[in-house]
Amino acid sequence: MTGPQFLTQMPEPKFLMVGDGYRIATYSWGEDAAPTVALVHGFASSTKDNWVATGWVRDLTAAGFRVLALDQRGHGASDKPHEASAFDIRQLALDVESVLDTYLVDEAFYVGYSLGARVGWEVVQDLSPRVPRAVLGGVPDGIPLARLDVAQVRRLIADGTPVTDRVTLNYLALAERVPGNDLRSLLAIAEGMRSSHTVDPDPVHAPQQPVMFATGSLDAVIEGSRALAAACPQGRFVEIPDRHHFNAPGSRVFRSAAIAFLREG
Repeated sequence: MTGPQFLTQMPEPKFLMVGDGYRIATYSWGEDAAPTVALVHGFASSTKDNWVATGWVRDLTAAGFRVLALDQRGHGASDKPHEASAFDIRQLALDVESVLDTYLVDEAFYVGYSLGARVGWEVVQDLSPRVPRAVLGGVPDGIPLARLDVAQVRRLIADGTPVTDRVTLNYLALAERVPGNDLRSLLAIAEGMRSSHTVDPDPVHAPQQPVMFATGSLDAVIEGSRALAAACPQGRFVEIPDRHHFNAPGSRVFRSAAIAFLREG
């Protein structure tokens, strides 16, 4: 399918059950024999919002890749638990592994944005023989969602107390923009990221394979992302001009640089 409709056309999700009992929605485009790119979206987003509506699926398939994507737990058509314990960073990485195993994918490139990029930092190390090259966009060098004011969101849910923190308001606007988001589940994600099991990315144990880091020039996490790129033996950094954290996925510069990088593999 070509033309404008391809930007928003979604196949029916295929569901798989992961180890702790939650259903994960997955999607696939392209020929099975083509090189596979696994796409993992950011917080309060979804496969459709982060990758389809922005042209990534269109451009990747046009470039000859097979695309395999998932709605991370708490998002899209996947299950949306309200318990913070369901959102351990290690479990999010295991969800990606489960998708690759279910689709019998022995090797895949990885492309993640924001929370999906932070999960990718784990995946590219856990599955290094299976992930020869990765793109991590808007990746924080600290705990994901650390700038979200959890207490204010709790009060908003409990009694409607208005949120005043500017960064938190931006996250809420993002959450409201994507149909089907569950605010209690998104709050649980933020709380889960603060658990003792989630640690800052450790540059001492940086991925060894080629990794492209890309962050908007107006994004508050840009210097941390640049530092992670510098810590990787085969790291590369791309600054996405005139983009902040919430609109960088739609950048043509970002897409073009990522596809060119993946083609090097």
